[in-house]
Amino acid sequence: MKYSRLTKEQFEELHQEFINFLATQSITAEEWTAIKTNRPEVAEQELDVFSDLIWEGVLSKVKYLEHMSPQQMHLFHCADKHMRLIALKVKKDAVDITTKEGYAWFRDNLMSDDIEFFTAKKDYSDDKGQDKFKLIQEGANITKGALYQYFENLVSK
Repeated sequence: MKYSRLTKEQFEELHQEFINFLATQSITAEEWTAIKTNRPEVAEQELDVFSDLIWEGVLSKVKYLEHMSPQQMHLFHCADKHMRLIALKVKKDAVDITTKEGYAWFRDNLMSDDIEFFTAKKDYSDDKGQDKFKLIQEGANITKGALYQYFENLVSK
């Protein structure tokens, strides 16, 4: 397995897609029930293959990722050949930007000396999908990139 198995909830959400996946392998509903009962290891393999296919599709479309912790914000733009990072660090320990109040302070004090900006660019490894997946496993969320674009505008001035 290349990525991770989908959760029960994700499988339920993708029920029709899974049926279609089994159909492409000429596996009927009755055969699937028999496989689960008589050959659970084969059923597990099918779940893993399906999970990887879903992850491949999702990761191929990811353009932006965000990861926030109490004192830091990491914003990633996933371009074709590399990732760009805009990182912001709050130098005040009392401020937690993951809270409503902390984020409001952050927004109001963006240009103060209490916030540091960093930028970086990194080429992908041989497996672009795995690079994105690792960030998601570490807590990053897939986004539309509004924050990244806002800060890119700010940083480029």
